[in-house]
Amino acid sequence: MEDLKKYKENPKTSYLADVLHGLLKEEADLKEMLSKDASLEELVSDELKGINSQKEALLAQMAEIISSEEVEEEFPNEIILEVRAGAGGEEAALFAEQLVSMYERYAELKGRSFRKISESRSSLKGYKEAVFEVKGKGVYEDLRFETGVHRIQRVPETEKSGRIHTSTASVAVLPIRKKTKIEINPSDLEIETSRSGGAGGQNVNKVETAVRIIHKPTGLDVRSTAERSQLKNRERALSILTAKLEALHEAEEAKKYAAERKSQIGTADRSEKIRTYNILQDRVTDHRIKESWHNIESIFAGNIDKIIQALKEN
Repeated sequence: MEDLKKYKENPKTSYLADVLHGLLKEEADLKEMLSKDASLEELVSDELKGINSQKEALLAQMAEIISSEEVEEEFPNEIILEVRAGAGGEEAALFAEQLVSMYERYAELKGRSFRKISESRSSLKGYKEAVFEVKGKGVYEDLRFETGVHRIQRVPETEKSGRIHTSTASVAVLPIRKKTKIEINPSDLEIETSRSGGAGGQNVNKVETAVRIIHKPTGLDVRSTAERSQLKNRERALSILTAKLEALHEAEEAKKYAAERKSQIGTADRSEKIRTYNILQDRVTDHRIKESWHNIESIFAGNIDKIIQALKEN
């Protein structure tokens, strides 16, 4: 069978493919036996019916496994979430931290893991830039429309005259796919190591475990500091770089067909202003679908399902 090789090469279906191969051999032996002795037709016919039923069940099971893998390839269960402060100085950094908290709480509500890879703090402890790994079923399918510029309008606590400030933070959601078409030439990489900061045991700040990788052709710069070994940080940084290069390639491809797109949703453009959080009016507005929601406090507490569902439906 033409699909047998495909099933044998897949680790998730290889055992079932071996069983199917055995059934095919048994089927061939029975047919050969029947060709030599027609009196065995009734007995062999019953055997062949049973084998055929088993074959159909195995094929259906393997097809389902392959189908679920294809869905996971399109919507992986692992992403890299990047949040960077934009315009607005310290206020922007505090807003970036608020967005991270929102996504972390949303992950908790969904039973997903949320793990820091690297961070850069501002003087008021907000995030200049932060990178996280989020894992869990449906994570990319849910968060893929969060990429873009988020804007907040509020009166900062430090503002004595009561003026409304507008600050921004950019979000990037990068899927981590198991199969990638991106090939990275080692000579294109500049790899730096440094000591990881933060509280910890006696090895902290003494061993160079933090890794920074620069992709020279594109200028992309990725870091990983959360792992305890340099090797693991290097592996994680390379996976982030691959995801970024894939996103860059997809963005370039999307531009070629920009005129044919019916919607701006999902263009994965970090420069596009997608959402405004207006504190005074207790309102969140997504500009792509021109829809608003109230109760910002609840939204910042991770209750963003209604926003995500609305984006999926448009």
